[in-house]
Amino acid sequence: MCTTTKRLCLMVLALAGFPLLGFGQTSAVEVGFTDHSLITGFAYSEIIERELERDINHQVVLGALERVRGEVIPENSQRLRGDVTKINYEVSEEFTGADVYQFFQEQLESRNYEALFSCEGRACGSSNYWANDIFRNRILYGPERNQFYMAFRSRAAVENAPYFSLYIITRVNRRIYAYIEIIEPGGTQDPEQIAAIEEPQVEKVSVSSAASSSILQQLREQGSVILPGIDFQSNDRLPASLDVASLVAALQADVSVSVYLVAHLNQEGLPLEELMERSVARASSLRQALIAAGISAKRIEAAGVGPLAPSCAVDNCAQRVELVLR
Repeated sequence: MCTTTKRLCLMVLALAGFPLLGFGQTSAVEVGFTDHSLITGFAYSEIIERELERDINHQVVLGALERVRGEVIPENSQRLRGDVTKINYEVSEEFTGADVYQFFQEQLESRNYEALFSCEGRACGSSNYWANDIFRNRILYGPERNQFYMAFRSRAAVENAPYFSLYIITRVNRRIYAYIEIIEPGGTQDPEQIAAIEEPQVEKVSVSSAASSSILQQLREQGSVILPGIDFQSNDRLPASLDVASLVAALQADVSVSVYLVAHLNQEGLPLEELMERSVARASSLRQALIAAGISAKRIEAAGVGPLAPSCAVDNCAQRVELVLR
C-alpha cells in the first residue's frame, strides 16, 4: 500500500486516521489518558503523564532561552491566564525527534493553526533551562542538539483562542519525549470535562493479592505466569481505571526484569486476523496501565497471539494475558 519509506508511510497513515499496530498502539487503546481534543499525538507514542491546572497564570515562550543574572529568561514570551493541560508522550525509538516534529508541523498546517515561534538544536538554548526552569520536568533534559520547540495558536474565530507549546527531546539513553502544553485562556474547558480528567469515576478491577505474592516467583521459575483477574470490556479495553498495584509491586521488586505481555483470544466464528488484532489491543491496553502506574515502558512489550497458543495449565484460558520473561 505504501511505496515510500517506512517512517513516512506510518506518519501518513497516522494523519489519515488509520489504526496502527505495534509499539503501544494509538491513543484509542490507552488506559486513563487520552489526547486533548485540539491536538493529536504522534502515532507509536504513549501518554505517560497528563495533568490539568485550572485558572493559572502561564508563560508561553516565544524565543530562545538565556540566563540573565541567575534567572532564565526567554527572548520573547506572552503571559496568559486560563486552564493548562500538560501531556507528555514517550515515542518509539524506531523514530526520531525530527520525525515527530515533522508530524506536528503537518498537523498544524492541516488544521490551519498559526505558528508563533520555532527552533531546533542549540538555537533553542540550554535543554537544562527548558526541562528545569520552563517546564519543571527533569525527564525532558537531554543534549541540546536533540531538541525541538514550537509555539503555535489556534485560528479559531473566538476571543480566547488556545495556545500550544511543544517540546521534543531525545535523551542520551535514546528515549524520545514529546511534551505539549495546551493553554485555554479564560478557562474554556467546561466543568464536566475537568472532573472527568481529574477524578474519573469508574469501577476498578483488582489483581488479587494472593496472586501478586507469587507473580515474581512464578515468573522466575517458569518463565511465564498467567495473570489473574484481568478482564476486558466488549471493545477490548480495560476499564478506564485499573488497580494494578500488586502487578506493579511485583515488577518494582526486581527492576532488572523485563517482560512481554502476551494476550490470548479465541472466540468461535471470528476470523484469525480479527482475533490477532484484538489480542494485540488487549495487551497494549494493559501495558498502558502499567506505564501509567510507574513501570518503565522500556521494560514491557505488548504482543497478541490470538488463538495460536491454545495450551495452558489452567481451565478455560481461551482469553488470558500471560506475563512472559524476556
